Amino acid sequence: MAIEMKYCMQCGEKLTEKMLEGEGMVPWCPSCGDFRFPIFNTAVSMIVMNESRTKIILIKQYGRPDYILVAGYINKGEDAEDAAKREVFEELGLHVKELHFNHSHYFAPSNTLMLNFTVTVEGKEPTPNREIDSYSWFSPEDAKANIKRNSLAQRFLNWYLDGGEF
Repeated sequence: MAIEMKYCMQCGEKLTEKMLEGEGMVPWCPSCGDFRFPIFNTAVSMIVMNESRTKIILIKQYGRPDYILVAGYINKGEDAEDAAKREVFEELGLHVKELHFNHSHYFAPSNTLMLNFTVTVEGKEPTPNREIDSYSWFSPEDAKANIKRNSLAQRFLNWYLDGGEF
């Protein structure tokens, strides 16, 4: 295993590699005398559907021109399912009625493990917060046509709608 972390997060000492039975070569802090396993962010993204499951909401954020899925980071001590519900409520003001885990994918550019869910929300109009520039409800086919091309959001959406390979 190649060392990605260069320094110990506890004491700042330069890490080396040491054999750990059953794991192989693992980053080791000679000062603390402990193994240091990789650290990464964890986030959720949601395919948000209306109550009749006929429409999907996509959002635009931060002045960017493309539609994406609702997403956000998991807080320390928070379960992924609770983070998914919280993010939908914070960003859109909608309450989640149903939630199903779909797929996960490690996204190297932001060192983030993304956990994707499909959520069904209660039947009212969104009240977006300041993070959302705009939103639209789309049919599943139109959501596929309008989501940001070559994005992880597109991969999650297509995987869910097509039931295909990731």
